Amino acid sequence: MATLKQVTWIIAVITVAFCVSSFGNGANDVSNSYATTIASNTLSMKQAGGLAVFTEFSGAVILGGDVTDTIKNGVINITHFDDSPDALVLAMGCVEFGSAAWLTAATYLGLPISTTQTVVGSLAGVGFASGAPVNWSWLKIGLSQIAASWIISPFIACVIAVLFQWLMNVAFLNRKDTFKWARRFAPLIFALTCTLLAVFVLVDLLDGQSVMEFGIGKFSGSIIGTFLGALALWYMFASPYIHRSLVVQDPRLRLIHIPMGPLLLCKNPPYYFPADETAPVTNDPVSQQPDGPEDASPESPAQVLAEVLQDTEQAPSSIGLEPINKSHRDLNQPPPDREGLVHSIPVPAREKYLTSTEELPLYKPARLWAWFKYLLCRGVSQECVTFNSTKVNDAHTHSKKHDSRAEELWKPLQIVSAMMMSIAHGSNDVSNAVAPWVSAYATWRFGFVSEAAETPIWTVCAAAILIGAGFWFFGYKVVRSLGNKITFVSPTRGFVINMATSVTVLVASKLGIPVSTTQCQLGATIGVGLSSFDTKAINWKQIGFIVIGWILTLPIAGLVSGSLMLMALNTPHMATP
Repeated sequence: MATLKQVTWIIAVITVAFCVSSFGNGANDVSNSYATTIASNTLSMKQAGGLAVFTEFSGAVILGGDVTDTIKNGVINITHFDDSPDALVLAMGCVEFGSAAWLTAATYLGLPISTTQTVVGSLAGVGFASGAPVNWSWLKIGLSQIAASWIISPFIACVIAVLFQWLMNVAFLNRKDTFKWARRFAPLIFALTCTLLAVFVLVDLLDGQSVMEFGIGKFSGSIIGTFLGALALWYMFASPYIHRSLVVQDPRLRLIHIPMGPLLLCKNPPYYFPADETAPVTNDPVSQQPDGPEDASPESPAQVLAEVLQDTEQAPSSIGLEPINKSHRDLNQPPPDREGLVHSIPVPAREKYLTSTEELPLYKPARLWAWFKYLLCRGVSQECVTFNSTKVNDAHTHSKKHDSRAEELWKPLQIVSAMMMSIAHGSNDVSNAVAPWVSAYATWRFGFVSEAAETPIWTVCAAAILIGAGFWFFGYKVVRSLGNKITFVSPTRGFVINMATSVTVLVASKLGIPVSTTQCQLGATIGVGLSSFDTKAINWKQIGFIVIGWILTLPIAGLVSGSLMLMALNTPHMATP
């Protein structure tokens, strides 16, 4: 039973703003996770949208906390509202409106912004308007640290991305037989990626406990078990499929045949629902460089060791110093990294879904069904891979390309790394939309101010669904900004970007360093671009556009929410006779 019945109408209005804020969170922030997989043609926008709904929901519901801090990061001191809890309900409503307004506007403009910093800016605005103390501290999470994160986040992620890219260049990308070496390292890197996801989950389950309190045996056993299990899955299912797809190049093979596992190693596997004999085996030869040798079967351990130790026979390019071909071309032509690319430009959604029924009256079922499909699939039918831009094409021209089959091989790992980022986002960032609403709801229900409140599971479920829906309908706007518009993105490069972002966020959160997933993503993308040893491989104009969005986030979100709060607190009203 509600205690503060006089503000029930505010709860109803906040709920609407909460839905819009969650939707905007998905449309903007989830793009961090899947932008690279879409840009590299690893997943289509529709596939990424469907996967995002699943991963965001899983992260929010399974890994999300049961208790939400009512004031994000302690930006304002809520004891200021102890004597007037109904004013806190009003304040949280203004926070939700400010966040929803800026998230919606930024997404429409294609600006990737930090949803966490949006909420913090809104809270600061409300604090100024209501006279609540605002935390400017550097030692605690405050506005000073958030401003510093504009530099700290991308810098750390950039360094880690450069390191990861260099290691992959040394390990296999710059070797003579790239595909052969990629097949050798792929199982290990896949297992390490899955293990990192397990670390994400375990750190969340610790919930403030030390490893000793949790149980060092359970912790280490979970890590080792995940690593060995991932290796087993790779060799049992992924390796046979890759052999059949990229070595044998069997045109009958489809993704649904992955569960066949070892049967794919047979000379004539017993396929179910085989593809057409003329169907292409790979759908994204991301470069024109010659593939590795057809015979990619592993040699004996002695031969492998001998090849690894033959450093004197490696070209200088083996350590990532291969010169870039800087010859210019007609920039009105497709960029060289996309020449020969089997990437069909999506048919415009209106033409695809509405043209065939445009002659029918609107009330006809066929016309209504066409409009339903159009509204449902318009967002995931947008083109997010190629761009007719001189600066984008020039950045792609100066980016380094690698063996096409090695890139194709890396697609499963890129998908896993994207899922890992999305699950982590769902478990952590869902509170950006939930926290203000939970604070207002708890205060309305119990009649007093509390710094922490129990989060109803239905609220988390609703936020998770709305986050996934936001990406499905409007995520394409931010995906365009974070993908190939910055630099050339291939499966290996996208994998490095996702892993560098994930590692940065995980390590920084444990060390107490303020970072933003959005800003880490941009820093990692810059690092991958710089790994070509050519600053022209990056579209710096696009970088500047994104950074402007970061700088505007705090003041605009604060101005909107603060203005609403100030007007609400000082609104004149007619006296009751």
